[in-house]
Amino acid sequence: MAVYAYFGPAGTFTEMALDALLRRRGEEHTATKIAVSNPPAVIEMVRNGDADFGCVPIESSLEGAVPATMDALAPRADRGPVQAYAEVALDIAFTIAAAQDLAADQVRTVAAYPVAAGQVRRSIEQLYPNAQVVIATSNSGAAEDVAQGRADAAVTTSAATALHGLVTLAEGVVDSDDAVTRFLLVGKPGAPGEPTGADRTSVILDLPNTPGSLVAAMNEFAMRGIDLTRIESRPRGADSRADGAPARSAGQYRFYLDARGHVRDDAIGEALRALHRSAERVVFLGSWPIDPQLAVAAAAAPPDHADSQAWFDDLLQGVL
Repeated sequence: MAVYAYFGPAGTFTEMALDALLRRRGEEHTATKIAVSNPPAVIEMVRNGDADFGCVPIESSLEGAVPATMDALAPRADRGPVQAYAEVALDIAFTIAAAQDLAADQVRTVAAYPVAAGQVRRSIEQLYPNAQVVIATSNSGAAEDVAQGRADAAVTTSAATALHGLVTLAEGVVDSDDAVTRFLLVGKPGAPGEPTGADRTSVILDLPNTPGSLVAAMNEFAMRGIDLTRIESRPRGADSRADGAPARSAGQYRFYLDARGHVRDDAIGEALRALHRSAERVVFLGSWPIDPQLAVAAAAAPPDHADSQAWFDDLLQGVL
């Protein structure tokens, strides 16, 4: 029976995403789920072998990447790599909940997880103009804050509202009708699955601190007709050297790239091999099927090299 850690507590969107992934994998009735306090802790459980897989948020269509997840995905000398095997995208809309029915002018504090607060900022200003947003540890944690009397209302989920016995003040609250959050399922490194024709490959690059190094890296994809669907940078932060001592990383950044295609596609493989020759480090984060909800908007697949490979194979055999 596989153990799945997720960014909890119970009732968060991440648990909803994990449930969707478990249904796809046919494990909704057999998996053991463990709620964990933050995305880095989820990923650390996978690294330590305390969980077989972990589910974490990676990207919001309104707020962008989730920094805590991105930083935790990067391996260091004191923590090994993990790999993503699947993704799921959820349409996001929030429930505003309180311990009892309240008029708008009675709501003075609204508990919200930072990513959620960014997705409902305008809505909260319109609904509760006198309210101040206070930070919660998660969407479900916001509901718990209300249940414990630490806030008047919560930006939360319907599941967390019911779990904590709260009253719904408003439903379907979000600043944009097309708000989507993407979640990853990560595990220990292993062989990636077979290409589906609609896949995503993700890598982390540490590049030399020299002029043009980023442009050169991007060109490895561009010259092969590979579309990059996401490019993010993050400070290298508390990196460690091979001997475990802290590395001097102020002003240095790493780059997170998502490309349309699978590592088994010739074009993707060629690009990664070229990057391995020039980059300080290439971390393979995985190749997996794009969520069907996002596949329509995904960039074009990389070109098929089968004809050129066949021509080259004939050339080596003397068939011209």
